[in-house]
Amino acid sequence: MGGKTKFSLKQMEGGEEPSWTEEDKSKELQGTGLKLPLNRHGNLKSASSDQKLTLILQSIRSSKTPAVINYGASWCHVCSQILPKFCQFSNNFRRLSFVYADIDECPETTQHIRYTPTFHFFRDGERVDEMLGAGEERLQDRLWLHS
Repeated sequence: MGGKTKFSLKQMEGGEEPSWTEEDKSKELQGTGLKLPLNRHGNLKSASSDQKLTLILQSIRSSKTPAVINYGASWCHVCSQILPKFCQFSNNFRRLSFVYADIDECPETTQHIRYTPTFHFFRDGERVDEMLGAGEERLQDRLWLHS
């Protein structure tokens, strides 16, 4: 990929999830073409399919863990600019679960997304906030508010 480094699921999450196949790991944030910061706290996941995003959403709802989902697209320039910062924020906001979902990889479960990037914030299993567009300071403020 043009000399750019991509991190594996194991590197990003600090360990492997046994239910994920080798193919799933190779798709981790596939298509971004970006060198992404290492996730030291294991609170960043990527949805590589509608099935994975559905499982992640079910987990968020049942665990009631505060979470943020970044809905983006590999072809979106703004998404590509904010994604490395989103990954970095996952190291700063340890109490939040971070999820990246590419709308092209999860077309059924993201059909309600009309703008990329879109950020959904969850608390107690319910979506409580939405942020359209990217802005590092705006995102950091929202993350602080919901952590």
